[in-house]
Amino acid sequence: MKEKLVVIGNGMAGIRAVEELLKIAPDTYEISVFGAEPYGNYNRIMLSPVLAGEKTIDEIMLNDEQWYVDNGITLHKGKEVTEIDRVNRKVISADGTTEEYDRLLIATGSSPFIISVPGHDLEGVVPFRDIQDVNQMLDAASKHKHAVVIGGGLLGLEAANGLKEQGMNVTVVHLMDSLMERQLDQPASAMLKSSLEERGLQFILEAQTEAILGKDRVEKVRFKDGTEIYTDLVVMAVGIRPDFTLAEKAGIHCERGIVVNDTMQTFDPRVYSVGECVQHRGQTYGLVAPLFEMARVCANHLGQHGIGRYEGTVTSTKLKVTGIDLFSAGDFNGDENTESLVFQDAARGVYRKLVVQDNRIKGAVMYGDTIDGAWYFDLMRDETDISDFRDKLLFGQAHLGDSGHGEEHRVISLSDNAEVCGCNGVCKGDIVKAITEKKLFTLEDVRAHTKASSSCGSCTGMVEALLAHTVGGDYSVAPHLKPMCGCTEHSHDVVRESIGKIELKSIPDVMSVLDWDTPDGCPKCRMALNYYLLCAWPGEYQDASQSRFINERAHANIQKDGTYSVIPRMWGGDTTPKELRAIAEVAEKYKVKTVHVTGGQRIALFGLKKDELPAVWNDLNKSGLVSGHAYGKALRTVKTCVGKEWCRFGTQDSTQMGIELEKMTWGCWTPHKFKLAVSGCPRNCAEATIKDMGVVCVDSGYELHVGGNGGIKVRVTDFLCAIKTEEEVKEYCAAFMQLYREKAHYLERTAPWIERVGLTYVKEHIVEDEESRKVLAERFLYSQKFSQDDPWKERAEGSDKHEFEPLKELVADLKAG
Repeated sequence: MKEKLVVIGNGMAGIRAVEELLKIAPDTYEISVFGAEPYGNYNRIMLSPVLAGEKTIDEIMLNDEQWYVDNGITLHKGKEVTEIDRVNRKVISADGTTEEYDRLLIATGSSPFIISVPGHDLEGVVPFRDIQDVNQMLDAASKHKHAVVIGGGLLGLEAANGLKEQGMNVTVVHLMDSLMERQLDQPASAMLKSSLEERGLQFILEAQTEAILGKDRVEKVRFKDGTEIYTDLVVMAVGIRPDFTLAEKAGIHCERGIVVNDTMQTFDPRVYSVGECVQHRGQTYGLVAPLFEMARVCANHLGQHGIGRYEGTVTSTKLKVTGIDLFSAGDFNGDENTESLVFQDAARGVYRKLVVQDNRIKGAVMYGDTIDGAWYFDLMRDETDISDFRDKLLFGQAHLGDSGHGEEHRVISLSDNAEVCGCNGVCKGDIVKAITEKKLFTLEDVRAHTKASSSCGSCTGMVEALLAHTVGGDYSVAPHLKPMCGCTEHSHDVVRESIGKIELKSIPDVMSVLDWDTPDGCPKCRMALNYYLLCAWPGEYQDASQSRFINERAHANIQKDGTYSVIPRMWGGDTTPKELRAIAEVAEKYKVKTVHVTGGQRIALFGLKKDELPAVWNDLNKSGLVSGHAYGKALRTVKTCVGKEWCRFGTQDSTQMGIELEKMTWGCWTPHKFKLAVSGCPRNCAEATIKDMGVVCVDSGYELHVGGNGGIKVRVTDFLCAIKTEEEVKEYCAAFMQLYREKAHYLERTAPWIERVGLTYVKEHIVEDEESRKVLAERFLYSQKFSQDDPWKERAEGSDKHEFEPLKELVADLKAG
């Protein structure tokens, strides 16, 4: 019978040890894992992008629940172990779940340090350590405006940036006189502070928190000097400490952490420990690289190989703070016995400092360009004499005469044990070996097999350079050649071109002819293929509704409580008493919880149940109201002002122009949502210059603008051209939308698309080439013949009935059938 291994802690270190064990001794143990959180194993480093809205929880999962099933591992998620019975060799969780063990691995990690000031337990005071903390912050950001982050280290700055991206006004409070003082020296810290201030963050340095004030919820933060600052949210990000309470309670020897030897055993030889909870040779660690080294050694001994020792880690820190690359290692401040070599170019945002003693690097700090960080770290760790190239040292490895030029040569010159991916502890040798042995050709392949570049992305350039060198001419790092997803080696552009040239007219045909790796694809590629086929063959392809987002299948936006919103179309923002009366009657009849005027000049009805939708649509249809497509990757709205009919500044009839544009473009499916606006004069009341396409009326006619968007990251439009007539406006609009529909990648807004292909490309096809413009416009109008059928009307009449039936009724119908 297999021995039983119990792992306490479902985090990165503990599960990395399990992964390493499965590689070398997959049949040795019956494995059970306890995790206090109700999730699989996720990348805690990537909580910051989740807070900023750049990633989802699913995207930061390292091992989902199916992985445990596939590997025969029992996962007790959401169960915190409260007792270790070493005499009877069993662990007991808070809910009474018990598992016996032959070997025990403790990986309880660390807990956030909470400053014990009055008010630290008020509602609205949260740490920043796990998914629950992120959810609390996101909830606060949706309801409140002001946040204070206590702590100017990496975690604090990432929390501050994420909350700023969510629309909050954020002030960072830090006890020291410079940010990230453990990773940066004063000049680098000052550059970072200046850059973050430009992005909208505010800072109070050398401030000691005395109390957090409020009745039921936080309202203010008071400092030692008596000053106060108003806030709705306080994030404690002042550090972490090893969580060894459980081990200590069980009688396992602990000091600043759980004390382990070089094989990761505790004083109980049946009990091992890895991760941030560990103290090894007097040191505790909080970076990924040493934790993964511990995991490899621990797995080696659990797997009964009996070789390998953990002897500590000389650490370097490579970070990406709110998009700014930073690197530090060793003693980067120096003292009277050292000298400093400094390069600084403030205009370019580049700074590097090397601390040198006896012609050997003792420390390094870099801001901006950090590509040489791994090389400096190698030189420091190996105590290399730098005398022969000291005069070129600050300019990087590419400037050494015998090392070649460019990023590729800088990376390939690194030793095999040089760390490339700090987030996942992956060395250069691991990547090269995987590329060679597994015949990898793409960045996605390398990410899948090694996890390098799959987290923060700061090492992506280095990984691509290794690919380019290792596989030679077989690899291209050009973004447009990257695969659509893991199901295929083909890029979006290749797939779209093949659909047209080979006349592929169904998703199965595309997957078959282009040799898809997975027979049914994945949600990512199925949705993209459905759109590409719909765009290429508007009169022939039958829309695959199951290859759409739930909102598009239901033709309404699902809300956080599971109900739906319905937003009928109001042409150019205009409406009539009849339409308003119909909306009011529907709101009363179906007891709509919220009636809301949207930013797109429409009226939204919130709180409708899914099975009510067809009846609601039927009632709205009777008054001529059709779907506003507020749920779709489609034409959303055409926002207008009242124009010259009513406004004394108006130069053209912007309202009528908007109505005509919306009637021409409604129902059109696009790669991403598409918004139009028409402003009656340059005062731009309709905000035309932050729309996908905007029309600004002037005395001489119309100015056309493209590629704008509002939201978290506002982008102002690019000026396309000036034209004279209403008919030209419609032609240019149709041509631009069709060019975007045919050339952009699925889920690519017009702003990043134009940044990718260039405004010149758009002008060449729309402005400078009249024939191209007219052909594009014709193709757009042709496709509209098959798109302008109101989906609400069809479903009110019974189409896709199964989508709106309660599950109980549907099961009954199936049984009856």
